[in-house]
Amino acid sequence: MSSNRALAVLSLLLFSSFGFSQEKRARDYGIEIGIFNTGAFNAITDVKGVAVGHTTLIEGDSIRTGVTAIIPHQKNIFQNKVPAAIYIANGFGKLMGYSQVKELGNIETPIVLTNTLSVAEAASALISYTLEQEENKNVRSVNAVVGETNDGYLNDIRGMHVQKAHVRSAIENASHKQVIEGNVGAGTGTISFGFKGGIGTSSRVLPASLGGYTVGVLVQSNFGGVLEINGAPIGKALQQFSFQDHVFNNADGSCMIVVITDAPLDARNLERVAKRAIMGLAKTGGIASNGSGDYVIALSVAEENLIPYSPKSSIYRPLLLTNEAISPVFLATIEATEEAIINALFAAQTLQGQKGRVISELPVDRVLKLMNK
Repeated sequence: MSSNRALAVLSLLLFSSFGFSQEKRARDYGIEIGIFNTGAFNAITDVKGVAVGHTTLIEGDSIRTGVTAIIPHQKNIFQNKVPAAIYIANGFGKLMGYSQVKELGNIETPIVLTNTLSVAEAASALISYTLEQEENKNVRSVNAVVGETNDGYLNDIRGMHVQKAHVRSAIENASHKQVIEGNVGAGTGTISFGFKGGIGTSSRVLPASLGGYTVGVLVQSNFGGVLEINGAPIGKALQQFSFQDHVFNNADGSCMIVVITDAPLDARNLERVAKRAIMGLAKTGGIASNGSGDYVIALSVAEENLIPYSPKSSIYRPLLLTNEAISPVFLATIEATEEAIINALFAAQTLQGQKGRVISELPVDRVLKLMNK
């Protein structure tokens, strides 16, 4: 595709992405997961300063992919690094940037999610984006963090259609408002539990007595198992679950989970938080199968703990939540992760992709009848 045609397609698809009609979410049907309240948007953007942008690529009969960018805060991220940790539940994936996050305990770029074979292109775009900022004119090393899931059943993944311009657009169009879910961005071509998957998000706000902190979660849902919704065995009741004789209905796939909180946590406790996100995935019936890349990226955006690239002192004095006070954050993470995955299913719509393959959306009416039992 020529550069001019690519940009024309990009403009068209950005319009369609931002004009996407959001389907009802789980709570709109009275499905309330957990005990804690949600934020105003019930989204990762309830955490102050966080923004999310999508670029959705739908072209012809075979391109079904995209990019989702998560911006942790509105300062120069490289100059004001974010305490972070990454937890690997099952490592059949291509997450870029892991080793430096593990070693140094921070993230210095936006987080980009895309498809498996577009990780390198997305990383290149992130590096260019970082180097081009005026404050970073002397920077010679950038640890770009890019996650992925494989959308190759519906999408012509070998065509590697994601370009740098698509990544930049997702970053530059990121919004602090409600996050569009379902068949958008990095979730355009994904599948969950044999149904159409996608992007999902949720949040929890702790009561003042437990710190008043906000926890937001965003997922790129593309994995299998035996679906449960708020404890109800929906996959079994619908006779749609992994290890049946359906190619698209096996347990393999991946789930990228991004957790952001304003609770003041360091990398050690963020890794503990990240582990709890996998408990939320398990509550939906996911099993982190052999062929699944299930990763959690957890960040704290507590402003007082941002890590300066050029510190004025050799001593870093963060304010940290004690171990004894962190359990409510754990539960908030579990609840928000579970609901984000379910929201992705409720928002996603039936999609036809390459080779005429069709993945159907969750049959919401049947699900609600089953849950009413």
